[in-house]
Order: sequence, then C-alpha cells, then structure tokens
Amino acid sequence: MPAIDSGGGHDSLSRRSARPVIRLRLDIAYDGTDFAGWATQVGQRTVAGVIDEALSTVFRVPVQARAAGRTDAGVHATAQVAHVDVPVDALPHAYPRMVRAQDTEFGPLVRRLAKLLPEDVRVFGISRAAPGFDARFSALRRHYVYRLSTAPYGVEPHEARFVTAWPRQLDVDAMAAAARELLGLHDFAAFCRHRDGATTIRDLQRVDCTRDGHRIEVRVSADAFCWNMVRSLVGALLAVGEHRREPSWCAALLTATRRSSDFAAAPARGLTLVGVDYPPDGELAARNLVTRDVRTVEELG
Repeated sequence: MPAIDSGGGHDSLSRRSARPVIRLRLDIAYDGTDFAGWATQVGQRTVAGVIDEALSTVFRVPVQARAAGRTDAGVHATAQVAHVDVPVDALPHAYPRMVRAQDTEFGPLVRRLAKLLPEDVRVFGISRAAPGFDARFSALRRHYVYRLSTAPYGVEPHEARFVTAWPRQLDVDAMAAAARELLGLHDFAAFCRHRDGATTIRDLQRVDCTRDGHRIEVRVSADAFCWNMVRSLVGALLAVGEHRREPSWCAALLTATRRSSDFAAAPARGLTLVGVDYPPDGELAARNLVTRDVRTVEELG
C-alpha cells in the first residue's frame, strides 16, 4: 500500500517505511522554566523530549514532533504548533475507534496525553493536518511577547516564572522609537547567535513597546526568528530604554555581520510564544517552497 501523503510531499517516516502515515497537528502550551528548550537533547529535559515520549508510549512506535518554533531554554509558549507523523496502523493503540486515516475526532487522545505528560506541558488540541501542512515550513509568521515589571517590589509570586523583574526605570517611548527603525526585511546578524548554514535575514513585521503601570510588554512578530533573536532584540531595546544608548543605535546594528557584544540578551523567563499564523489550506504547499528557499544578502538590495 502506498504511503498516505498527509503532509505535502514525502515525509521522513514515509521514506523510511512503506507503512502509510497520518500527519497530526498538535497545539501545545508549556511553562519553559524547567526545560532545556524545545529541541531534544541527550541528557536534558526538553519539551519535545517529553511529548515524543508520551506519544511513542500511546502509539507504541517511535514518533517525533516537529515544531513551528524551537524555543530556547526557559522560554514559554501558550500557542506552540507542532506536527507528528503516525503510522495509520498504530492509531488504534491510542483508542480502538481510531482506526481510519480519515478520523478527525482526537479528543480521547488529548485526554490520554493529559495523564501522561508532566504538568508544565499540555497538548490542548490535536487535529488531522491538512494536505501540505508542515508546522515549521508552512508558517507565515510567529508572535512573541516579552513581559517585564519595573515595580520596586519585583514581580508578584504567581507571575514570577513568566515576567522579568527589571530593577531600573525604562523610557518606553525611546524603546518604541528604536523598535520602529528595525521593522522590515534586514540581516539581523547582530541579534542572532551564530549557527552554521543558517540565514539571519528576517522580515520583522511588528515590534510594539507598551506600558501599563509597572508592566512593560514588547510584542514582536516576524516571518521567522533565528537563534536567540527575540531576546536579543529586547536586550538592545532595554539598553535604549535605560538611556545607555540612543534610539538610532539599534538601526546601526543592522550593518553588523556577527552577533554584537555591545548588549546582553534579555532573560529567558519573560518570553512567551503566543501565536503562529498559517495560510489557507490550499496555499500550504506553496508556502513550504517559499520558506525553504534560503534568503541571501543580495536580496536586501
């Protein structure tokens, strides 16, 4: 029997085996405090590691979740998206009625995972992925929010794992002015940790800096983010907010070709992935091709 093309093209599991597979979309939330990030690492507790272990237990076959954004250690998510390819003949292991590739009711699987997963990670939605869907390559943009508090007492206990206490006052208007200069398609090498073969050219579509009393939020959206980019952007804006740098300094960083040592990345605890946007189902496959086409400096003109 030929493999079911549930993810737009031949997925890795289909290439390794003739077993037909179904691609599932997972909607996930987690408190990243006690995780060494999303990606599986030997000897480390990771979000992908505990999810893969739970799913492999349920389906009785090794499976691997692929995420829209591989968050760093200590970073949280309220709207992470991942996909997983499961052999169709393994579906009944989840519950007996799940025996057909066209099944769309995965509520019992959500409830079963709730019993297997630790309390700091939840899979709150599972659905059959549309043809062409890839959690990473189909995404149009990712949305993050960074939360800080400049309250003299720090952060209230129930928010302490998700909000960064900042000991100095911040000029949010100056931060917003600096942020506006960063919008658009640029090489963000100054804001990214180096990774061999990875591009640092990104389309930064939104950077909003707002204040509500002691609470300051920086909301950032882009087509994609490179390693450490969001925390580095916030770190640079904090230098401006403290008046250690002028707003124009951030724009000048866009000429750098390597990670700048002039500022530190903001602490991980304040950062949360809050959304991932996808095109309509009929445009998923085309979006995959666009995303896989690695950008070059020449495209910046």
